[in-house]
Amino acid sequence: MAAFLEKLFKSRKSGSPSRAPASTPTPAPADTSARDERREHQQQQLNASPSQTALAELAMDGVTAEIRLAAAGRLTDPEQLQQVQKHAKGRDKGVYQATRQALQVLRQAEEAEAERRARIDALIAQAEDQARSEDTNLYQARLDALQTRWQDVAPNASADQAQRFLAAVHQCRQRSQALADADAEARRHADKQQQRRETLELLATTLDDLKRPGDALPSVSALDGLQRTQENRWLEATRDTDVARQEQKAYETHMQALRHVIAAVRRLGQFTPVMRELLAEADLEAPSEAHQAAARDQLAELDWPAELPQPELLSDLRQLARVRTVSAPKTTGADPAEQQEVLDQLLPLMDSLEAALEAKQFRESRQLLKAAQSHFKRLDTRHGRVHQARMQLLAGQFRELSDWQGFATEPKQIALCEQMEYLADQPMEPEAKAERIKELQAEWRTLGGSSDRTLWTRFKAASDKAFEPCKAYFDAKSDLKQANLQTRQAICDQLARFIEGADWSQMDWKVAERIHQTARQEWKEAWPVEFRDNRAIQKRFDDLLRQIEAPLDTERERNEALKQAIVERAQALIDHTPLQEAMNEAKALQTEWKAVGITRHREDRKLWQAFRKACDQIFDRRNAERQARQDASAEADNGARALLEELDANPPEQAGTEAIEQALSACQKQPAGALSAAVRDALQNRRQQLQAALSSARQAQRVDGWLALLAQHRAGTLDTGALPANWTTATADTDASDPRELIIRAEILAGVESPEADSHRRMEIQVQRLNDGLTGVDRPADPLDELESVLARWLQQPADAAEGGLGQRLVNALSTLAR
Repeated sequence: MAAFLEKLFKSRKSGSPSRAPASTPTPAPADTSARDERREHQQQQLNASPSQTALAELAMDGVTAEIRLAAAGRLTDPEQLQQVQKHAKGRDKGVYQATRQALQVLRQAEEAEAERRARIDALIAQAEDQARSEDTNLYQARLDALQTRWQDVAPNASADQAQRFLAAVHQCRQRSQALADADAEARRHADKQQQRRETLELLATTLDDLKRPGDALPSVSALDGLQRTQENRWLEATRDTDVARQEQKAYETHMQALRHVIAAVRRLGQFTPVMRELLAEADLEAPSEAHQAAARDQLAELDWPAELPQPELLSDLRQLARVRTVSAPKTTGADPAEQQEVLDQLLPLMDSLEAALEAKQFRESRQLLKAAQSHFKRLDTRHGRVHQARMQLLAGQFRELSDWQGFATEPKQIALCEQMEYLADQPMEPEAKAERIKELQAEWRTLGGSSDRTLWTRFKAASDKAFEPCKAYFDAKSDLKQANLQTRQAICDQLARFIEGADWSQMDWKVAERIHQTARQEWKEAWPVEFRDNRAIQKRFDDLLRQIEAPLDTERERNEALKQAIVERAQALIDHTPLQEAMNEAKALQTEWKAVGITRHREDRKLWQAFRKACDQIFDRRNAERQARQDASAEADNGARALLEELDANPPEQAGTEAIEQALSACQKQPAGALSAAVRDALQNRRQQLQAALSSARQAQRVDGWLALLAQHRAGTLDTGALPANWTTATADTDASDPRELIIRAEILAGVESPEADSHRRMEIQVQRLNDGLTGVDRPADPLDELESVLARWLQQPADAAEGGLGQRLVNALSTLAR
């Protein structure tokens, strides 16, 4: 900004110069030199990087217009600019204009900065509003637009503003992802609903097609395949989604109808050989009573659904049995355009069917015949009569092809008969044998049965023989089912009696829970049972269990709340101090936990894990502190061992008192509380040795000083004025002023024997000292202090008192202490 203003003012200097203020007088020639000096001074001040205040003063009081403009051009402080502008108004037009433009530029910059801040705040507010907004329309597009606009102002945003915007964008992204997931979930449910709808439509269409009249029977394998595929499709379409009750009911209705059709067609395939044989033997025009009765029996056993079209074979059987067949009349009076459209579709189908029959393509022929018959039934009488003969011909050719197909399967059916006959002679477990019989029978049905009645009779006889040993087993199993049913009835009676006499307010809940669990276990063990007979008993058992489970669940929830409270108290102890108090409380909580009653296993496991985790954290603190103490002890032991090794390598006792004092100080600085017992004992022993050595060294120094004083006393050079002040008044005993007695006392204190001549006096002094101790006479606790008192009394004696060997006796006594 300052450079811009300076450039602006320099460009203004090339124009007309500003007039001097009207109030500024024209300088007189006498003031020229002073004015020049002032101008030079102001120019130097201007070139010396002055402050904003100094520039303002130069802009207002500059000698020349150039100095004032230059100073004003370098002003950037708004207050100084306003002050200069106010001062220059009406006085200096150039400075006034310059400061005015500078203030305008500053205001524009402030306005731009305010606008940027407003944009930043607006974008942050919009992002935060979108994060909370319920409007999901174009949510991601609006978020992308916000981020694009933010890129323009991001360099000018503060760290706090950037953090707020990014936090809001993060919430928006989470919201966008949640919306995308919800859309995907909705699409998944819609797709499953579409799959269910198509399944229902396919089943309904198939059932309608099956009900339309036709000559060709539907394929059992095709219907089985359709049933399996649609069952799987429905399972996939109903997994992890909501299914309307009407949809489920419609599916079950359609699927039940389809199974009924499949069962009827399968029975028809099984009975076809028998019916053909019966029709071949009987005379349709004049059947005998026996043939009619046999035909009626076959019709009753076949139980063909009335809604299905009657196959030709079944119609013949009904004719033989003299049972009327109700057939749907052909439509008449149909729309000609519609009839022509049906013909346009029927004729190509008939051509394709003829080609497939010639090529011996059984499956394709069956499908084409079914489609052609479906179209043919839609024709009215007039149009259908033209193509009826060809349709009958094609249907007859298909029956021949079907017979040939049966001929091709005869070797397989013979093999099935042989397998069944072999199975009948094999000793096997009844369950496995019965299962194998079902498998062989299913294979027989898959082959479509046999037109050879002898072959079918052989297979059936082998099946009956094979199943004969299983019959006794299943009879016994039936008895077992009955016994299990009675056991279950007894379990229900016992539970009912327990519930009737239960006082839930005084209940032993563990006993109640054990009864509940035992009843369930015994119920499972009472298996197998007959499903139909078990329905009512199962319902009663479930009701009784619910009556027990309700109070049990209430008690479990209450106990779970207690354990949850224990968990929370344990979690509060994790950081509790002192630690020992926290551990004691945790142990008490563990005892309290054990006293809580029954809970649900899964919930109890979760609570126990949380409680165990909290307790582990509490006791981990103890382990951590113990480890810290062990580490500190190890570190302290290492330091102490290093010190002891150093003292052993360089004994301070040999280096003098100062070395002993330093060594003793180093030993005392060792953290005794952190040391192990062995190292602490070793350090204590070494410290005691050093203290003893220090005491001995100090005693020797003290005694050496005394000996030096004795030598000066004997030489007569002792300056008694230089003795300590307390020595001049100290007395070991007020009566002990005799030199010999002093020497004897010194020998007693030093533990030195006195001459034989003084033994009697020594005994008296010792008795006196003993009496003084018994009578409470004050005496120094340290023998050296008492000996010092004796020495002080001796040094106060004349020098000739040392004659006669007394002085030497004192020296000898003191010398023993200096060793």
